[in-house]
Amino acid sequence: MKIQTPNYLQKGDSVAIISTARKISLDEIKPAIELLETWGLKVVVGKTIGLENNQFAGTLQERIDDLQDVLDDATIKAIWCARGGYGTVQLIDKIDFSIFKKNPKWIIGYSDITVLHAHIHNFGIETLHATMPINISKNSEDAKESLKNALLGNQLYYEFPSHQLNISGKPNGEIIGGNLSVLYSLLGSKSSINTKNKLLFLEDLDEYLYHIDRMLQNLKRNGYFENVSGIIVGGMTQMRDNDIPFGKTAEEIILEIVKPYNIPVIFGAPFGHLDDNRTLIFGRNAQLISDEKLVQIIFDN
Repeated sequence: MKIQTPNYLQKGDSVAIISTARKISLDEIKPAIELLETWGLKVVVGKTIGLENNQFAGTLQERIDDLQDVLDDATIKAIWCARGGYGTVQLIDKIDFSIFKKNPKWIIGYSDITVLHAHIHNFGIETLHATMPINISKNSEDAKESLKNALLGNQLYYEFPSHQLNISGKPNGEIIGGNLSVLYSLLGSKSSINTKNKLLFLEDLDEYLYHIDRMLQNLKRNGYFENVSGIIVGGMTQMRDNDIPFGKTAEEIILEIVKPYNIPVIFGAPFGHLDDNRTLIFGRNAQLISDEKLVQIIFDN
């Protein structure tokens, strides 16, 4: 399948900020609005910003309508999901992507937005796994700059120290993946991804260690690791344990499950539920170079 790259942004282009999941106020997205404006971009505030329906950013229909409107609006060049939480999966089968497929635009977010990334990856369209408006006030400059570079079409290149658990190598492939819990929840659906010859990225937040193992066992049984080129593990943040310890860290659990596949695996990558959450272009080919001292990720341009 030929991968489509949405048009890169230029000064004066419009970015919509919406919430497909948890509720969020206008005040909470103001730092993101100001950031986009400093980049010379216009901001369209979605109808879901400020809406409340229990924990959600409006009713299901209100969230569907907001996403559908910005997908279909030709004047909007990118859609930045305001926050994660839970709720995007409730929308996914009720959205008409026909106009979007003909004129794709950048979809930006992470965590619960993995639903959109995975679903749209199966259309052969690139998306941006990146920070969200709720996080902007705490994000590192590198995290924000990486999003700007991705949106404007500048090449992405990262390097960071090797983790002691890494399995070195030089694989390449399209990067795809996202939040482990969400990928696990999509298994068996039309939003589940094909990982063959790809670099699989995984991250998660606030999960019990036994649940990390359970989810990975299911990905394993569904063939996610059989033909993958390599695995990139980002933040496994705020992991929990029971009174009787599981006995391994999240990273050690991952390594134990994927090591038999004899593929490169890197840990501690600066992506996920971190202040220094750099941008990944999902669906874009990249070279992963890992040795005992350094990891490099070089995206094709």
